[in-house]
Amino acid sequence: MKRFFDKQPVWFAVIWIVVYVLAFGNADTISESLGVPKLITAIVGLLLTAILLLFLRKYGLFPYCGLQKGKGGRCLWFLPLIAVSTVNFWHGLTVREGAALSIISMVWVAILEELIFRGLLFRAMEKDGRTAAVIVSSVTFGVGHIVNLLLGAELLSTALQLVEATALGFCFTAIFMVTGSLLPCILSHAFINCTSFFALDPTPMGRVVTCIIVTVVAVGYGWWLLKRNAVRLAVDS
Repeated sequence: MKRFFDKQPVWFAVIWIVVYVLAFGNADTISESLGVPKLITAIVGLLLTAILLLFLRKYGLFPYCGLQKGKGGRCLWFLPLIAVSTVNFWHGLTVREGAALSIISMVWVAILEELIFRGLLFRAMEKDGRTAAVIVSSVTFGVGHIVNLLLGAELLSTALQLVEATALGFCFTAIFMVTGSLLPCILSHAFINCTSFFALDPTPMGRVVTCIIVTVVAVGYGWWLLKRNAVRLAVDS
């Protein structure tokens, strides 16, 4: 697997994306058929996360994939990121049953998606051009949420989620580029995922307004980070 990673890092990332999407999609379906939502999903998430982390650790790839303390940078103490991470609080919260397995599954999702889309895909494409790498990493991360349609999600909700995810993907990629760490991205991603289980459904108009705010803040913050640290990034490249 390491030889393939060294020779074809982009395809290595693509294969992980395909495996991840198929595994989680089928795991959700099986869990529902067993009458215990997210049961198989939590198990599959644990296995995939363990496999990827063990591979990265064995070959000393933690720093390469951003599993390290950030090297700093002018990041406004991540305040814009913290603000958009509270998005699921904006329309109110409620108590739901089956929280434990859902939260566990969402944590695995956050870790895997950040490692795959930023730590693997972006890193693999970065050497051939950062602009293309940023765009592809962000857009594929957003487009990947189309799979929710197959799981019964509404078209409008999925379309807005795709836009938000693309914007957040750009923001996370910018943070990764500036700090060299995925840890802030994983924490924010996991928090958004986990709190989504308790979020009340907004009105269609409320959902659109939320999408606009998240998109503007995430893209604006990511753009500011890249511009603010452009000189250092040019030197590092």
